[in-house]
Amino acid sequence: MKLLPLMICAALTAATPALADSAAQAAPASDVATRVQALNALLAEQWQHTLENAPEFATMLGDLRYNDRWSDMSLEHMAAEQKTTAEFLKRFQAIDTAGFSESDRLNQQLMVRQLQSSIQAHALKLDEMPLDQMSGVHIALAGFVSSIPFSDAKQYEDYLRRLQAVPKAFDQVIALARQGMADKMMPPKYLLEKVAMQIGAIEKPGGMDSVFAGPLKRFPKSVSAADQKRLTTAILAAIDADVRPAYARLGEFVSKDYAPHGRSEFGVWALPNGDAIYRYDVKQMTTTDKTPAQIHEIGLAEVARIEGEMTKIAKAQGFKDLASFRASLKTNPKTHATSREDILERYRGYIAGMQTELPKLFGLLPKAKVEVVPVETFREKEAAAAEYQPGTPDGSRPGRVFVNTGDFANRSVLTIESTAYHEGVPGHHMQISIAQTLPHLPPFRQQAGYNAYVEGWALYAEQLGKEIGFYKDPLSDYGRLSDELLRADRLVLDTGVHYKHWTRQQMVDFFHAHSSEDEPDVQAETDRYITWPGQALAYKMGELKILELRARAKRALGGKFDIRAFHDEILDGGALPLDVLEARVDGWIAAQKAKI
Repeated sequence: MKLLPLMICAALTAATPALADSAAQAAPASDVATRVQALNALLAEQWQHTLENAPEFATMLGDLRYNDRWSDMSLEHMAAEQKTTAEFLKRFQAIDTAGFSESDRLNQQLMVRQLQSSIQAHALKLDEMPLDQMSGVHIALAGFVSSIPFSDAKQYEDYLRRLQAVPKAFDQVIALARQGMADKMMPPKYLLEKVAMQIGAIEKPGGMDSVFAGPLKRFPKSVSAADQKRLTTAILAAIDADVRPAYARLGEFVSKDYAPHGRSEFGVWALPNGDAIYRYDVKQMTTTDKTPAQIHEIGLAEVARIEGEMTKIAKAQGFKDLASFRASLKTNPKTHATSREDILERYRGYIAGMQTELPKLFGLLPKAKVEVVPVETFREKEAAAAEYQPGTPDGSRPGRVFVNTGDFANRSVLTIESTAYHEGVPGHHMQISIAQTLPHLPPFRQQAGYNAYVEGWALYAEQLGKEIGFYKDPLSDYGRLSDELLRADRLVLDTGVHYKHWTRQQMVDFFHAHSSEDEPDVQAETDRYITWPGQALAYKMGELKILELRARAKRALGGKFDIRAFHDEILDGGALPLDVLEARVDGWIAAQKAKI
């Protein structure tokens, strides 16, 4: 799934002290209704501040009040936001939750947890590295264009003001990166060199060839011919006079001043407080207390188990071992895409086929549509094979599965089925579009993004297809196992580089020995784990917890276990930390047993 860029994340948990203080202080300790009202008012205030301080996030959700601006990424603003976040934390902690319903109490607990995490991340200076090849601001701005609505002239005018403000935004990014350089918070040098190339690729095309000119190619009928002409002239002028020079200036800074000072080591351990940073990353991304050493061992065990299943398929296909089967697949033209469109159509077909089967597994069903689109060409080399971008809660923009069609001749088609279920349905699109519209949750929970839950669910969703009769072709089932193996590899590789101090070559060697990944993906995935410490751990850790909870429920309920009811219980609370999810499912199991 596409992660929120730093420009959005930086503002997500801050808030300003205001009206709810007096309500909380005035409420008698025994007046539960008054205290719940105070909590809800504070949650609403925090959410409003979030949207105001993360205008890109607001736009993505369909709230266009701040559609003409970028997030303030200045050092001064970030410092001020941390002060208000700390103040806001005190206000939430001051609310007495005695007598609250489980849902209201959880709202308070999750918000406290979120604010504490934001404060800790700032203390570790994680916001001082705004440029990387996966989700750096240069990529975020260009990729964000596809999330902006363009249905009337006002929205084009908002976009024009955003383009004119790019130079200021990039000046803030440069200042932030310089602060990181002073504090020795630096990404690896070789990855920053890739960032410089990315910036150049976005900066060079001018006029209508620029990615920022895309909206000019599809004016809606509501925009008059005169406005189309006026807006086209103004937006093209902004692209060539504001945006491209800003990208050029950022590129020069990265190539000449920033990249030369990038760190030489690959693991985050090489940063100041690197071990503490990794412990934080592991905790945030897995929402467990597992240590890097424990996760590494879990990964090795899962790799061995999955390769055992893959070996059975290899031998059934007439090969003596897994290695020889893997080698044959790399040279088999039937296992590779024939064109960019071939890849897209395969994804669309699998998602459409799964849609009709969802009622067998779920009571809760997604209402929003999902579409499959190609990854933008400017980021093909670094992008994953596929990723999901949520739509708007009101359905005005559908969810999108972005598919990497670059270098198609070297891309295997074997994992497309499982990836389609992961990114589309019953994976990310289903889970996120349902969460966004759950009426009993406050907005911050409807939009929650706990990676272990979100990615764990999507990985769990891959094997649901097998349970209802998909993966009919043994090679497709082998592809499913290949995708699961990749997630097990991640436990080993992420902890390997950031905890065990592996080199990049050690990572690549392990990949080659224990995966069926195409070479472009091996290289891109390796760089991804180096860039995003801990993120790759979320998938397997989340999936294993969901499978554990499902097995627990089946043991406890026996013949009364209902897979649809279980899935609905998992989805109906929105994304949750795994420890909270476990407590929720345990409560559900107890309630179901009481009915027997």
